[in-house]
Amino acid sequence: MASPVGEDNWVGFVDNQLRGATDLDTRVNVVECFRRAVSAEPGSLKVWLAYCEYFWSLYTDCQPGSDAGWSPEEQQLGREAFTLDAALNLWQEGYEAVQYRLADSHELWNRWVSLEMELLARTATPAGIRRITHLFKMRLATPHATWDATSQMFSTFLSEYNRQAYETEMAAVTRDAHDAKRLYNLRDPFEMKLDMALRSGDAGSAKQVMAEYLGWEIKQSRGKKDALTNFQICLGLFSRALTGIMASDEDAWMNFLVFISTAHSELKAGHSRIPASHLPNMLDVLQRAVHHLPWCGPVWSRYILAAEEAGLSFTDIERIKHAATSSSQLDRDGMSGVIDMYAAWCGYLKRTAMNPNATEEAVDLAEVGLPSALEDVRHWGKRRYGDAYQGDPNFRLEKIFIQFLTEKKDNIEAARAVWEQLSEVSLYANSYDFWLHWFLWEMVVFTATKNKTRSPTPVTVAQGLRVPSFATRVFTRALKVHTLDWPERIMEVYLQHCNDYELAETLREAQDTIYKTRKGVLKRREREAAQAAAAQAQYAPETQEHTMVDAPQPTTESAQSPGSKRKRGGSTNGEDDTSSKRARSEAPNGVDAKRDRENTSVFIGNLPGDVTLTKVKQFFREYGHINNIEMQRKDDGTSVALVEFRTADEARSALLRDGKFVADRAVSVTSATDCTLYVTNYPPEADTQYIRELFKDCGEIHSIRFPSLKFNTARRFCYLTFCDREAAAAAIKLDGKTLEGGKFKLLAKISDPGMKQHRHGAQAEGREIHVTNLPRNVDEDEIRVMFEKAGRVVSVRLLRDMAGKSKGAGFVVMETKEQTEEAIKTLDTVIWGNRALKVELSLPASQKTTATTRGPLGAGSPEGGSPAPSGSGFPSSAPGSTGATPADIAARTIAVLGIPDTMTDARVRAMLAPIGTIVKLVLHPKHGGAVVEFADAATVGKAALAIEGLEIEDGKKLRTGTVSELFKQQGEIRVDRIDQAPSKTASKPTPAQLMPPPPTVRRVPVLGRGGKRGLGFVGAAKKEPNGTSSANGGTAPGGGKSNADFKKMFLGGK
Repeated sequence: MASPVGEDNWVGFVDNQLRGATDLDTRVNVVECFRRAVSAEPGSLKVWLAYCEYFWSLYTDCQPGSDAGWSPEEQQLGREAFTLDAALNLWQEGYEAVQYRLADSHELWNRWVSLEMELLARTATPAGIRRITHLFKMRLATPHATWDATSQMFSTFLSEYNRQAYETEMAAVTRDAHDAKRLYNLRDPFEMKLDMALRSGDAGSAKQVMAEYLGWEIKQSRGKKDALTNFQICLGLFSRALTGIMASDEDAWMNFLVFISTAHSELKAGHSRIPASHLPNMLDVLQRAVHHLPWCGPVWSRYILAAEEAGLSFTDIERIKHAATSSSQLDRDGMSGVIDMYAAWCGYLKRTAMNPNATEEAVDLAEVGLPSALEDVRHWGKRRYGDAYQGDPNFRLEKIFIQFLTEKKDNIEAARAVWEQLSEVSLYANSYDFWLHWFLWEMVVFTATKNKTRSPTPVTVAQGLRVPSFATRVFTRALKVHTLDWPERIMEVYLQHCNDYELAETLREAQDTIYKTRKGVLKRREREAAQAAAAQAQYAPETQEHTMVDAPQPTTESAQSPGSKRKRGGSTNGEDDTSSKRARSEAPNGVDAKRDRENTSVFIGNLPGDVTLTKVKQFFREYGHINNIEMQRKDDGTSVALVEFRTADEARSALLRDGKFVADRAVSVTSATDCTLYVTNYPPEADTQYIRELFKDCGEIHSIRFPSLKFNTARRFCYLTFCDREAAAAAIKLDGKTLEGGKFKLLAKISDPGMKQHRHGAQAEGREIHVTNLPRNVDEDEIRVMFEKAGRVVSVRLLRDMAGKSKGAGFVVMETKEQTEEAIKTLDTVIWGNRALKVELSLPASQKTTATTRGPLGAGSPEGGSPAPSGSGFPSSAPGSTGATPADIAARTIAVLGIPDTMTDARVRAMLAPIGTIVKLVLHPKHGGAVVEFADAATVGKAALAIEGLEIEDGKKLRTGTVSELFKQQGEIRVDRIDQAPSKTASKPTPAQLMPPPPTVRRVPVLGRGGKRGLGFVGAAKKEPNGTSSANGGTAPGGGKSNADFKKMFLGGK
């Protein structure tokens, strides 16, 4: 019978054994099962606690006067087997195994010390008091989550049994526990985040937090300070992870194996700060790992390698190999795990045979075992995949066999026959990497046999000159393969090789071959390019100029500048405002785009469904630097990834990986150029589902990317990436489509960062000054005279109201940027007419970081909104306000937290409108929320309950709170790159901030009956069989909610 795997399975297994334990022998068998369990899961709190409790029950059941039903003979034998010392020692052994599990080790320790204190209460002795005092001191010197509770227990113990030493003992404990408390406080934020994730029931989030925690803990263990304690805490955290939520996580186990392996290496090197007695045995750790991950070839490989390093016999290592091949899960992820294990086995056979002191038996084992392993893998692959299996793309086993034949057996011809056999397989024949490996081997053989034999060269030509003819022949054979993935590289090395080693005649022939081959390759490349261009031209729309703007804006909309508003009007002195963006088609060629993801990305399709980002990175590791990877799971169980490289050249070189294998799948690698659209001029309320519905008939959509609104809330566009060029070409046919009865005219163009438009004009050039707090009686000429002190003034524009009166603010354009800086420096805060001028650089409208919308006039809706209460974050009161008091406004105002920074104010308003009449809404993307003023206080109470915990896009949930809470929090920090971590300068949350604030529920008296109705508790929205799409429309994919879902939910709560 196979042994259980995992703490839950072990506890369940022993529990089944325990049910049948009715006599002493079966009870002893249960104890043996527990001993096996703690050996298999040495860091499991659950297993140790069950073991200790069971052993303690055996001790109490065999005592005289017990009512457990044991016979006198069994009681006598039991008292000999299950002694008090054995029971207490087992508790201590269990505690020592789990004491550095910071969050939960107290469960076992509290139970143990309570039993010790029960024994002391029966017979209080000085020795017993000293023993328990020592236990408390050791526990309080160990970092753990319940240190305060342990300290209180010790205080109570001293008060009862050793009052005269209370002060000295407590003072000593407090002093000695300083480091323990400090070490735990460093980990407290991680512990809180992990506890929150576990309580939420989100396994994915809990694993992510645990992975971050483990990474941080590993770094701590590398430090010099508290080295041993940090190492033990790290082991305790790995115990929690590998016996809990990450028991079958490959990355977690590999991190643990590398962590322990590194510690052993440092110990052998003589510079380890960890005593050998504290290091886990590497073979024991690996045995546990292969039980938890029987499908993981790299773990089996490490197990075999560690067994070889430990000096185990051939029989023992062969037993490990047989255990791997007997596992039904070794090929769960394809042939990669099988090949990894066999590569380790073959490497062991080769190294053993090639040892200078190797016996003939070891050589014979390798001579038989290596080809046998090759045959086993070949049969395994054929059995699983049939004729589709061609072998290991890296031909690892074959290279080991070739090395053995070459260096140990000195059988060059047999080794060359292996290369010949591989060259008949298209997987290798099409790979330039294979031919280069063969060439290098031939060169090594040529060099090694230089003084033994003569290469086959024409004697009449090469009198006394030896040339590597076999190496040269490798290139001539490679260039005959018309489907070679990188012939240019082969030709380059071929020519260099002939220049260095070959005769003039051979060099000439090589030049001829390369010339003819290059012509054929050039035609092949042109043919491939023409085919790609034809596919694109089939759907290419007519070329037309279009203006790229951050968001469509009415011409009457004012532009925000610091301190006041300005109209988009002309200059009073004739200088045009040329700061608007130019048409994209007018952008100069060769613009150096900072990040050109549209032209530096490739699609990799037909990936295994469970493939990780790490494996994708490893697949492309030799082809360039990867900026980002976007992974999508498809309905057929496979995955597709969009991989962004640093440069376009790297992306093009990555196309050579097309047709290579990831696990058991031959993947496709295609260019993502011309697959992304820039889309704008859609309704402001449009969300992801609306965009998908709009373009659903064009082809498969990979992703939709909305811009961040943190620095410009007026942006309204998105980037739509299709899975192929044909779909993108079909999508741009919708360019110019009218939406919502002609109200909007859709703009959809192929995205090209190289054609990005740039701002120009006085403001963009830093020559425009914004002046506020001007005396109301000054005119443009007086302002010009004032600013001419700093240089030549090009234009002055004074802002005026509808009556033509000055607003006390204006704009001044200087001739140069230097003059502008001088004007700001000399005139800012200057007193003019009893007013201190505010002179600052004019900022473009795109710097607007908030968005304000006001509700229509209606019942309960004050005209133009209410004056803002202090600290509300609202703009100043608008004309027509009803004069509501700040208290009234605060009562009907609520802050909505957790809004993504890509969500526009129109979408937020559409989402909240069904709750009740909105007087005013101010979106604050920088703080990740919005301030909403409703028409009355009763609606606020309803909104608080309806919004709290509401799930929106990507599983994010909304919260409600006060306005002050909104401004205390920072918006989300999104890093759309895998090669960069979030900014370290970002403010780190305190432990208190890691807990979300409680929901703000306002219970306001409401006139009439039925006060408990309409609180927002509604059933799950039903999906309509034939739903129609609108700006709010549809059901969001992946379980998220669209604007239509929110509307149904809120209306259902009325």
